[in-house]
Amino acid sequence: MKGQPLSRRGEGRISEGWSAKMAMAVAVAVARVWRPSRGLGRTGLPLLRLLGARGLARSHPHRWQQQQHFSSLDDKPQFPGASAEFIDKLEFIQPNVISGIPIYRVMDRQGQIINPSEDPHLPQEKVLKFYKSMTLLNTMDRILYESQRQGRISFYMTNYGEEGTHVGSAAALDDTDLVFGQYREAGVLMYRDYPLELFMAQCYSNVSDLGKGRQMPVHYGCRERHFVTISSPLATQIPQAVGAAYAAKRANANRVVICYFGEGAASEGDAHAGFNFAATLECPIIFFCRNNGYAISTPTSEQYRGDGIAARGPGYGILSIRVDGNDVFAVYNATKEARRRAVAENQPFLIEAMTYRIGHHSTSDDSSAYRSVDEVNYWDKQDHPISRLRHHLQSRGWWDDEQEKAWRKQSRKKVMEAFEQAERKLKPNPNLIFSDVYQEMPAQLRKQQESLARHLQTYGEHYPLDHFEK
Repeated sequence: MKGQPLSRRGEGRISEGWSAKMAMAVAVAVARVWRPSRGLGRTGLPLLRLLGARGLARSHPHRWQQQQHFSSLDDKPQFPGASAEFIDKLEFIQPNVISGIPIYRVMDRQGQIINPSEDPHLPQEKVLKFYKSMTLLNTMDRILYESQRQGRISFYMTNYGEEGTHVGSAAALDDTDLVFGQYREAGVLMYRDYPLELFMAQCYSNVSDLGKGRQMPVHYGCRERHFVTISSPLATQIPQAVGAAYAAKRANANRVVICYFGEGAASEGDAHAGFNFAATLECPIIFFCRNNGYAISTPTSEQYRGDGIAARGPGYGILSIRVDGNDVFAVYNATKEARRRAVAENQPFLIEAMTYRIGHHSTSDDSSAYRSVDEVNYWDKQDHPISRLRHHLQSRGWWDDEQEKAWRKQSRKKVMEAFEQAERKLKPNPNLIFSDVYQEMPAQLRKQQESLARHLQTYGEHYPLDHFEK
């Protein structure tokens, strides 16, 4: 009968389907009987795999054949960990896939705008604030550096040669944007009109110090100006800044976090953690790396083998750019655009500002032991961010030699007045050592406070207690 073959084919399908169901049922039964605690591992698993595979093969023979066969390299990789194509040639990726990430700049060394379309067209008043902030910082550095050399303060770090990175980036931010600095970003606070008196108070650890004398010099912090207090351990601020940026994103705060660090800090594990978290959590943060050539005494040639710090950004999925850090307009443009997009798109940006540390690492360092005087003089005389901006101002008729002379005199006077005022003030009360940590002081800390009080009562004559606030 004509219907008989059809019936047999139907029976065959039913039979195959029944066999597959039976195979899977047996597999499930074995799994229930032979639980892991009863030794399924070596005997039960092969049986399960065999029965399951046979069942799948019988019920879907064509699909099984497709799974056993891959066509060619034209197939698209389906691995979840990367987006790429297959190749049939063994080849390792070279460290520098391009000849070198270019350095964006707006002005040449004579202060002339190279490409008019990149001119930020800032008003005269704002550009003059750039210049006065940079030169005032330079003057303060010179006076406080000499102060340390005279034994008046314990420690200091100058910002010579890096003023453009501070001011150019600070000017591109909103006043409420949160700043996480390393320890060479005093110019950011300077641009935000942080008073000279408070700079001095912090370095002298007097009663006006917002940190109450509990931090070493140059470890500034100011809640009102959204500048998180600096801490000495290298790169710890990087993951902290990412956490703050993630919180800002969740709160829809319409603000960005900027995190400053040097190329030496980028070698720390915290940098990797911060970059990766920022990219995967899509945080509105700007990573601002000051590549000044040296991690204390270690030159960049001994720090890394890749193409600087900007080259690392794409590996984390971070938009990156390299700028001329001695060109305040280039720094401004890059930071301004990064800030706009970071807030609008909720994603991180990496800016590597190429500059040079003209001064010693700190007052504890003698850089003549590892670099030549000629090298330092080149950057000081030939490519200084302050000189470049002054050339620009003079070319536009916004500044002249008489104004320069008057401003230098005025700025020095302002710094010296704050300096003398800071020296006259008392030190904070010693009891403040124990405050601002716990809401209620624990017994162990109270015991230490009482011990100090007894010690000073007995041996107070050996301490300059009259220099401290009562």
